[in-house]
Amino acid sequence: MAVEPVFVLDACAVIAFLKDEPGAEVVEKLLQNSENRCLILAISACEVYYDLRRRGNTEDAESLESLFAEYDLQLLERLPSDLWKAAGTLKAEWRRVSLADCFALALAIQENGTLVTSDHHELDPISTAGVCPILFIR
Repeated sequence: MAVEPVFVLDACAVIAFLKDEPGAEVVEKLLQNSENRCLILAISACEVYYDLRRRGNTEDAESLESLFAEYDLQLLERLPSDLWKAAGTLKAEWRRVSLADCFALALAIQENGTLVTSDHHELDPISTAGVCPILFIR
């Protein structure tokens, strides 16, 4: 039995998809492939929600969970202690990486998955160090 590929989307990947920014097509292909298991943590979902609200897009913000369900993007709302401890450890080691990205990284590592992002600024060093597979969408 083949193991399904796991992709953990961070906020900037989802925002790129929603706004049809460069890299949106990469995210869309991942979401449309039924062989993939795509995940997003509530922390990253909150960043997307916040971004939509900040820009005055209240309707899209309020329908975010429906959009996740439509694309079978699993929203993980619980933070087990092993996950938040792993995120805290990553944050202590990689101080310049945002806490939300450390959570996404920790989940990708825990799930033997790939982090999906556009955030080269913070995550290039982690990619270079081989901490976790990272798919940069642009």
